[in-house]
Amino acid sequence: MKKQLIYIMAIMIFLLVGCAEDNANETPDKEPEEEIIPETDEQEEDEAEIPVEEIKEPLYELNEATWGFQPIDDANAKVVLLTFDDAPDKHALDMAKTLKELDAPAIFFVNGHFIDSDEGKAVLKEIHDLGFPIGNHTKTHADLQHLTEDEQKEEILFVSDTVEEVIGERPKFFRAPFGQNTDYSKALVKEEGMLLMNWSYGYDWVKEYIDAAAIADIMVNTELLQDGANLLMHDREWTADGLKDIVEGFREKDYGFIDPATIKGVE
Repeated sequence: MKKQLIYIMAIMIFLLVGCAEDNANETPDKEPEEEIIPETDEQEEDEAEIPVEEIKEPLYELNEATWGFQPIDDANAKVVLLTFDDAPDKHALDMAKTLKELDAPAIFFVNGHFIDSDEGKAVLKEIHDLGFPIGNHTKTHADLQHLTEDEQKEEILFVSDTVEEVIGERPKFFRAPFGQNTDYSKALVKEEGMLLMNWSYGYDWVKEYIDAAAIADIMVNTELLQDGANLLMHDREWTADGLKDIVEGFREKDYGFIDPATIKGVE
């Protein structure tokens, strides 16, 4: 009798051990739920710091009769626009750095033959990265009135395409060499979404003003100075040397400088 009881108990123990091993090897019916980690204040601050491009309201509009700018609503009327053609030759980057230090906005109009090399493209990008908008001043600085429509198209689109390749956006401003446009160039510039402009006055190509002191004096004290004047200067050594005095001279006369981003038609 004892032998039978021992035999039965051994069988029961064997069966219990086998069931336990089977249960241990079973795959659970579902994956354990993923732990949810609450968002911290630090994460929320990081997300809030993502920069959003500032959209500026138009404050000035171009007057095509004078090629100057007039204020919209209550914008400050006593202002001028600084522009520089034939960039980036030899002095444009230094000029941009000077303007940046003086907190004076400006437009740099570029020629295609100055940005067809890696070095020229690098300078162009640095000027743009300093915060200055880039304008289109044609590929070879040719008089558009002496070119065919296909040649005009090449002069204009080469610059816009190259500028876009370098800085990631196309120019929003156009100035023709010598101020000479054609019906075709005007239509193409409009189609490209650029604001066509000439200038109110400029002097740095005139022999008597090829001097830093002389150009600084005439730009600020000319009888042609009016509110909203569109000032034409160039990538020239004497203009670069006189630039600080030009900016400070206008400020001494209580003139401000138009931010190109606030010009109607390019916002």
